[in-house]
Amino acid sequence: MGISRNTVRKYLRSPQVPTPRPRPGRVSKLDPYKDYIRQRLAEGVDNCVVLLREIRARGYARGHSILKEFVKPYRLPRAPRATMRYETEPGEQAQVDFGRYRYLTPDGQERWVWAFVCLLSWSRALYVEFVDRADTPTFIRCHAHAWEHFGGVPRRCLYDNTKLVVVGRDEDGKPRWNERFLDFALRVGFEVKLCRPYRAQTKGKTERGVGYVEGNFWPGARFTDLGDLNRQVLAWIATVADVRVHGTTHERPVDRGARERPQLGPLLPRERLVPFLREERKAGRDAFVRWSGSWYGVPWLWAGKTVQVQADKTTVQIFAGEERLAVHPRASSPGRQLIVPGQWDGLPMREEKKRRSPAARQLATVEVEARSLGEYARILEEVTVR
Repeated sequence: MGISRNTVRKYLRSPQVPTPRPRPGRVSKLDPYKDYIRQRLAEGVDNCVVLLREIRARGYARGHSILKEFVKPYRLPRAPRATMRYETEPGEQAQVDFGRYRYLTPDGQERWVWAFVCLLSWSRALYVEFVDRADTPTFIRCHAHAWEHFGGVPRRCLYDNTKLVVVGRDEDGKPRWNERFLDFALRVGFEVKLCRPYRAQTKGKTERGVGYVEGNFWPGARFTDLGDLNRQVLAWIATVADVRVHGTTHERPVDRGARERPQLGPLLPRERLVPFLREERKAGRDAFVRWSGSWYGVPWLWAGKTVQVQADKTTVQIFAGEERLAVHPRASSPGRQLIVPGQWDGLPMREEKKRRSPAARQLATVEVEARSLGEYARILEEVTVR
């Protein structure tokens, strides 16, 4: 059996089955970071890719295997899901979705922000833009930014049944389109396609894209405003999302995107998209228009009237139809107030009339003649006699 005589003798002489001596616990390289990992797990962050990136920034120098083993007991089991995979040709399709993400303000209040997520189906190239509202002008503007980011327009785009795209269905089940968005799609040159109602997995690539942003980028996001957040997410796409080896294609999205770009349709000149890139706002009585958390001045004659805001990454322009009222540099932080030159020129200065408080009225003093009681008795007697 290949066993030493001494070993056999030891077992024969032992009154009971021998048990191994307890070994001293091994020191793990992960031990100094376990409290931090538990804290992040309590916050809902169980993505090992994110946790590894964060603890490496704190000095951890090992791989992810022992991290995965440590995190595994803390994860909730996930039910298996199955669906049919559908692959597309280069330049054929993009998938779009809106995600909603929670964040905490410096004073601990809970807030939400929207994320426009667009993914080219063949290359898996990604574009993400965070916005503070999910309305049609914002939705259209995000599309224009996405096509500029990709360098072209796909032949069709797949959506769920959001009201930003389809406002309802008729008696036959045919979609009633959001006319402004459909007009934009026809002008730019891509076909609008809807996934089956209540079957969001038919748009699975971008559904996973939303989850990827939520699981990989969002947990470590620390930002001051939307501009700062969007700069960070574009840097994350360039350094993380588009340069990783994709689990399905086994290639980097940035490499496949370079091959897909020539198959995309041409970009329209920006001036042809201008009517779609403006948002309506009402100027206040103080001749300021509130947009993206800051105030932008217009000439005082437009106070209280509806104007249109057209913004890019560096400037904010305000129009009234085709007339441009003001051009401002985009505020670097929320809460700023920017004045247009000559904003109050010609404003008539009216004297403020002081409001007088209501007053009571004092009556004049009435003098009464003083008489003796005997005089009143005599008058009473005369009246009685008569």
